[in-house]
Amino acid sequence: MDCVDIKTMVDARELLNHTLDVVSVLDEDGTVLYETPSVAHLLGYEHETLVGETIFEYIHPEDRDLVAELFQEIKERPEDDHERVEFRMRHADGAWVWVESIGAPRPEPESTHVVVSTRDVTERKRKERRLEKFSGIVSHDLRNPLNVAEGRLALAMEECDSEHLEHVQRALDRMEHLIDDTLALARQGRTAADPEPVALPALIDRCWQMVDTEAATLRQEVDGSVRGDPESLKQLFENLIRNAINHGGDGVTVRVGRIDDTGLFFEDDGPGIPEPVRDRVTEPGYTTTSDGTGFGLAIVEEIVEGHGWSLSIAESDMGDTGARFEMRGVEFVRD
Repeated sequence: MDCVDIKTMVDARELLNHTLDVVSVLDEDGTVLYETPSVAHLLGYEHETLVGETIFEYIHPEDRDLVAELFQEIKERPEDDHERVEFRMRHADGAWVWVESIGAPRPEPESTHVVVSTRDVTERKRKERRLEKFSGIVSHDLRNPLNVAEGRLALAMEECDSEHLEHVQRALDRMEHLIDDTLALARQGRTAADPEPVALPALIDRCWQMVDTEAATLRQEVDGSVRGDPESLKQLFENLIRNAINHGGDGVTVRVGRIDDTGLFFEDDGPGIPEPVRDRVTEPGYTTTSDGTGFGLAIVEEIVEGHGWSLSIAESDMGDTGARFEMRGVEFVRD
């Protein structure tokens, strides 16, 4: 082994010793052969406590069959393929902790070992449960009386002609949009399920056609496919397009492209987003227009994070103004 190989090995071990995610190597039966010291932070066990133990014994009984099935599938996959799954693991104090694991076969030829990276997603699961409960309230307790009001309004508009009824109609339409966006936000508050290769050029073209773009211009400079949920990604780009047109006007130009091999950008030449409020525009309900619901960019952020990506907002590269949304950690698929 030469000096370069030794340095690479030392650097890799140093990185693993300081990562917050737990990186483990499992044999073909699920026995732990190696684990990083971060297991103490995640699950409360001292380093190497789980070595020699079968990992399935620490998984919640209700999740064990699912994880075992995926574990078998991973061992039969190509080395550059992987699987993501959420499940519960037993903490050293006896509590159950929600974790997300990504597993892949070990790259050595003929190896039956599996490398797994695990992180804590307990807080995210709590958020999902709160959103699901909230969406149930919104769907039932608000939509039912709204439907009654819309029905009564239709009857009233048949019986008399009044400009006041038109104002009522607009108010009810806005309430329905708010309900739809709130439910969409709740649905996106979870990890993208069953990701699959999604061809970006075709997807963005469909999104552009679905939005009333009028005199706007699309400059699509993206190619290839990403791994993700097709419906969620469709909603992501439709919301970004609507946001650009709502704030940039009919003649806005939109540009979509790749950032190296790890990211995507979506930018426009509209008025842009002032730096002091960039951290606030993705908050649910934040809007600067009288007819906006304030949920569009919140939904975008939820979809991005649900795919395991990160979102940042900056100035556009298209001129002196404009907004740029950068999505990092994107998994591109070889066509």
